[in-house]
Amino acid sequence: MPTPERVGRLRTVAEQRQGGIVVFQDIHDPHNAEAALRSLDGFGFQYAWFIFEQEQPFDPRRVGKSSSASANKWLEYKVFYSTTTALRTLRELGYEVVATVPAPDAEPLFEAKFLRREIALLFGNEHRGLTEEAIAGADRRIVIPMAGMVRSLNLSVTVAICLYEVTRQRRAAGMERFLLPEEERERMFRRWLQREED
Repeated sequence: MPTPERVGRLRTVAEQRQGGIVVFQDIHDPHNAEAALRSLDGFGFQYAWFIFEQEQPFDPRRVGKSSSASANKWLEYKVFYSTTTALRTLRELGYEVVATVPAPDAEPLFEAKFLRREIALLFGNEHRGLTEEAIAGADRRIVIPMAGMVRSLNLSVTVAICLYEVTRQRRAAGMERFLLPEEERERMFRRWLQREED
């Protein structure tokens, strides 16, 4: 049985979960994805979607546990084998789709506004980035401004920076309206508690 302190910790974490989906398209190295998942948990995001069209699929629940400090077991996942299907599903759920691209004409991250709860951030393959289909299917494109010779950052670093900026803006605007609905947070808490008790 979990201690009262552990139950309190589970409750606190569940109550801070914020809205949004992080979508990974064709990630090659599972350990890169798992390092990124640690940032999802750390910033209070619950949902990670994976699209596999060109890369070997992997189960995000079962790989890279040492690098993610087991963050993967606290998150929820969906796996798609079609970018078209994933984008259509996001639209049906009412999400604004934001693609991260190293393009000079994309919206600089620190000038972009992230004031919708239903936002989906798309991150692409470590080497190729997002496909043209994913970019074309997005509502917006953002880029992390770079001042050095390299044009892009490691996947997990990129994810962390983007989630930090989204969280920073939401906190400044009042985080309460960006949290997951109360019933979703309660469901997560009950599921985590049941797992601790088993």
